[in-house]
Amino acid sequence: MFGSEKKTGGYPKTGQVVEIPIEDIIQSPDQPRQTFSYEKLLALSVSIAENGLLQPVTVCLQNGKPQLIAGERRLRAAKLAGMKRIPCLIADRTERDRAVLTLAENLQREALNPFEEAQAIARLIHVHGLSQEEVAYRLGYAQPTVANKLRLLRLPADQREKMLAAGLTERHARALLRIEEPALRETLLNKVIRDKMTVAGTERMVEATLTGRRRKLPPPVLRDVRVFSNTIEKALQGMQQAGVRAYSEKNETEEYVEYRVRILKKPDRQAAGT
Repeated sequence: MFGSEKKTGGYPKTGQVVEIPIEDIIQSPDQPRQTFSYEKLLALSVSIAENGLLQPVTVCLQNGKPQLIAGERRLRAAKLAGMKRIPCLIADRTERDRAVLTLAENLQREALNPFEEAQAIARLIHVHGLSQEEVAYRLGYAQPTVANKLRLLRLPADQREKMLAAGLTERHARALLRIEEPALRETLLNKVIRDKMTVAGTERMVEATLTGRRRKLPPPVLRDVRVFSNTIEKALQGMQQAGVRAYSEKNETEEYVEYRVRILKKPDRQAAGT
């Protein structure tokens, strides 16, 4: 049997499990999960009603009040089951540790969608001051994995919602992120959803799109040709100013630029000023 909090409203020291009124528990601001499946919560609530809550939720004392660290789903299911009080483990954690623990607990118990996870990681970095390397170490990820997850936040909210509604994976999202133009990405996203494309199919489509766009761009050599053309023009101007009768004819097509330069052997004395 679990203990209860004192009637004075105080709570025991850390490391103890006590029953706390559900209505007294404050939700964690670092809760990464934004959507909860009602069907799964209902199934869990039935199990809790039949068997009781087998594992307490974890809370810490924030300004003397219990704040949830881990066990959001259990807490919600307990409410559905009609419980008024719930067993809680009182933990002593820093604000940063609480944020990491909340995210880790969600990752271990039920997969977050990729955007919820990315947002939670971003909060650990920007709000709690962890580096990408620290986040990776605490969550058991490689640092490039954390960087890739953060890149998902470059997608606009409407495209994220479409991907989630269609059941697309993180790999779908990462493939589409290679398309920088939002309008083109939206077109390809709609095609992925409409055609129920696999990750491999999406990656092939994105690569083909990028390859096609690169072929339409003027090759870098054209920039060198323009520099070369300018050099010829300036050289001719210099020769003319020096009294040399030099002329050029330029013929440009899609395939090449042709120059014909004619230099007369006798100098133009009038141009030379003699």
